[in-house]
Parts: sequence; C-alpha cells; structure tokens
Amino acid sequence: MELEQRSLNSVQSLAQALLGCGWRLASAESCTGGLIAACCTAVPGSSRWFERGVVSYSNAAKTELLDVPAALISTAGAVSKEVACAMVTGLLARSPADVGIAVTGIAGPEGGSADKPVGTVWLAWGGRGARPLAQRLNLGGDRQAVRHATVMAALERVTQWVQAQV
Repeated sequence: MELEQRSLNSVQSLAQALLGCGWRLASAESCTGGLIAACCTAVPGSSRWFERGVVSYSNAAKTELLDVPAALISTAGAVSKEVACAMVTGLLARSPADVGIAVTGIAGPEGGSADKPVGTVWLAWGGRGARPLAQRLNLGGDRQAVRHATVMAALERVTQWVQAQV
C-alpha cells in the first residue's frame, strides 16, 4: 500500500510539472515491462500529458521499435548507459512526446554477471533535441522490489528534470 501511495504521489507531481510546461511524456521500458506507463495511466486525466509507452523487452524490440542499433547492443550490452540513452532518443524520434524516460536492467532472479549483477538498472531521460541524462542504479531485493524501485526512481528523475526546465 505504501508503494502504491508513493507512486501515486510521484505521478501526480510529474503530471503537474508536465501540464505546467504543456508537455507530454513517453516511456520506453524493458525490465519494468510497462509498469511506468501503468502508473502514469492509473491517474485520471493522464491522456492530457502521457503520450505512449513502449515495452521493448527483447533486444530485437529495442532495435525494431526504438531504432537502437543492434551493434550497440552487442558492444555495450542491453543493460548499459549507451542503450538506455539510445532508447530515449529513438522513442522521441518516433513519437510526438516532448519528454522521454527509458529503463533497461536486470530484475532477476537470474541473468546477472560480475559486471552487471541482478539489480543493475540504467535509467535515461530527457527532452526532444536534448542529450539524454542517464543514471545507473544498483538495487537490492527480489524481482518485484527491483522493478518497483526502478519505477519510483524513473518517475522521480523525470519529474525533477521537467521541473528544472521551467
């Protein structure tokens, strides 16, 4: 219940910031599987500020839906700053949204490595025509905890960025 209230508060803050700028948001999600979009669209009136969500779970989806180069995924890895930034760039190029947020990570319980253990997540966010910002998260807990913490961090970062643009 506490997480639900926290996410609702975060989405309401994001909505106010976006509406204040007259902007719309789009999300590109891998490890969260659409949870960011679900949180955003759970708020009545979200159609005024939420444009679309893309679930690009597989590497092929990242390439086909967001124009992330397959070679970039091969060299940097799907869970990387470079791929997260390319996801935002591709999302904004393929949508009329003004602001984008992207997440890619390893929610577990399997799939981690020494360099990228379970709980490694990259967020990237930014606006049309701007170079995306990115942050690596090193999260603990089970799969659900990693996914929920990723959603909260994504909502908070994009809200802070939008508020700073005013």
